[in-house]
Amino acid sequence: MAEPFTVGMIGAGAIAGAHLPAWLSLGVRVLVYTKDDPSPLLNRVGGGEAVGSLDELLASVDAVDVCTPTTTHAELVRAAAAAGRDVLCEKPFALSSADAESMITACADAGVQLYPAHVVRYFSEYVTMHDAVAAGKIGEIAVQRFTRAGSRPLRPWYLDDALSGGLVVDQSIHDLDFARWNAGEVATVFARDTGADPAVPVRSTQVILTHTNGAISYVNGTWARPGTTFRTTFQIAGTGGLLQHDSTEHRPLVIDGGATDDSGTGLLPDAGFTESPYLTEIREFHAAFTTGAPTRVSAADGLAAVKIAEAAATSIRTGQPVHLSNDSAAVAEEAAR
Repeated sequence: MAEPFTVGMIGAGAIAGAHLPAWLSLGVRVLVYTKDDPSPLLNRVGGGEAVGSLDELLASVDAVDVCTPTTTHAELVRAAAAAGRDVLCEKPFALSSADAESMITACADAGVQLYPAHVVRYFSEYVTMHDAVAAGKIGEIAVQRFTRAGSRPLRPWYLDDALSGGLVVDQSIHDLDFARWNAGEVATVFARDTGADPAVPVRSTQVILTHTNGAISYVNGTWARPGTTFRTTFQIAGTGGLLQHDSTEHRPLVIDGGATDDSGTGLLPDAGFTESPYLTEIREFHAAFTTGAPTRVSAADGLAAVKIAEAAATSIRTGQPVHLSNDSAAVAEEAAR
């Protein structure tokens, strides 16, 4: 019998708790390496095998799933590429576009696949909205508004902009990516931030994107007090109609049994009784790794999202709009040659 496809998961935090059951449900063998004790994750999920070192993991797997803090992504992706392993990397790819480009180049040079885990592209309500936009059901996009709000993360590294990139880079990057997916490349980014002091219980950012086709996108992100219900909204106004959604008004049936740790409650969105979007995305990446099937998100998309978030952070710091060159796709294509 053929050996099962084996994934090496690096990290055992909140997002690993979403990825691990998805991989296991596909019949994949999962090895887990983390500098901390992985047993709480493995016991909670009921599967996966711990390994003692990164070298052991890389020598034993077909692909790698990077689920660690953002500052570690570039080094781990380059190590996986050097070992000849395909890579799925949690968003954002990196804190800087330079690191993101180095990751793409390393994987291209090694002849391995690299994808960013932009899971919002797999949420059913967002998929329905994007498909309607792509089909021209509301005409040409004029204005988009996206909001994403939840509890301020409990783990300290999230609150250190040098480690997480802050609210824009860590959370709003989902909506920055989706705004670009809907309306095309971004020409100009202008952003503001309130409550950047970790001692302030609420932090909010506003990012305004001007797309090359003239469309405007507004992206608002909020980290609020602990216990805040995770909420997302979107409104897409086009020349022929309006699409809108509010997760607190149109929710699937869910069971809320509470939580006793910081495993994601109030930080990750609720998937309800529909198929988990984490399973949907993992299935797509598994097919790409095993058969070369296409995916809806690429390494170039991951780089573009980092560039937009990086520009937003620069705008917050300088108070000025930032103009983008939109060469992310060209960088990725060149690296692939």
